[in-house]
Amino acid sequence: MNSLLKSKFVTPLIFVLILGFAPFTPEPHLFGKISWVIGGGLGMAALDIFDLVLHSAPWIWLFYTFANSLMASKKK
Repeated sequence: MNSLLKSKFVTPLIFVLILGFAPFTPEPHLFGKISWVIGGGLGMAALDIFDLVLHSAPWIWLFYTFANSLMASKKK
């Protein structure tokens, strides 16, 4: 893996580790919010939806970066 590819993943990975898993105990917010949505999302307020988007944004960024680099490597 070249250094350019590594540098593409460093920032999104750091954000995933910090914001994507915060708070670390008792369980990350993202896991709690996803299970809440799967359970029907009863009682979710606008702040809860914002919280879900906020904590999932680094994951989306990381997956986008990964998919983008896969597409670029297939073009070569």
